[in-house]
Amino acid sequence: MDREELFLDELEYIKDENLQEVLLNIINMLPDYWFIEAASSTGKYHPEYALGEGGLLRHSKAAMRIGYELLSNPCIGDKYNDKEKDLILISLLVHDGLKLGLPKEKYTRFDHPILMANFITDNYKEIGLDKNDAEFMSDVIKTHMGPWTTDYNGNEVLEKPKNKYQNFVHMCDFLASRKCILVPFDSDNNISV
Repeated sequence: MDREELFLDELEYIKDENLQEVLLNIINMLPDYWFIEAASSTGKYHPEYALGEGGLLRHSKAAMRIGYELLSNPCIGDKYNDKEKDLILISLLVHDGLKLGLPKEKYTRFDHPILMANFITDNYKEIGLDKNDAEFMSDVIKTHMGPWTTDYNGNEVLEKPKNKYQNFVHMCDFLASRKCILVPFDSDNNISV
């Protein structure tokens, strides 16, 4: 599987060529399961396109596309500069990159936002980010679950979004998980509109 070829459309959303390279570096570092597993093992929390083989990849692409569409609207996008937009879009694509942990576990790790956020900050040099941009991405990824911050035992594990960047990433992820919003994909896992 040529990982880079899977993201030709998504690379075009990123304006900065250096950040395009960052996106490719992260994609190449993610575990194989991110490309294969479903976004939800039960189907309870995601639409049909995010289920089955490749569902997690499609969910991630849908979250990024929703972000791209919203940021292209001047009423929304003008609140962010170009670099912020690029970092937000990359974060949206990889926000669930370690959803099943590292190494892979059988079920979703409730703390997967923290795992992915730490992955970005721990590997920022190898990824090609400076420390500030890595912290920005880490901050928006770690809060992508929004109000769902307690684990199955009622322990407060995750942080809620506190700023416009964190809220935006959560909103896009939330919209990509709604069953009433269907994103059409072709047989190559590319959005077909």
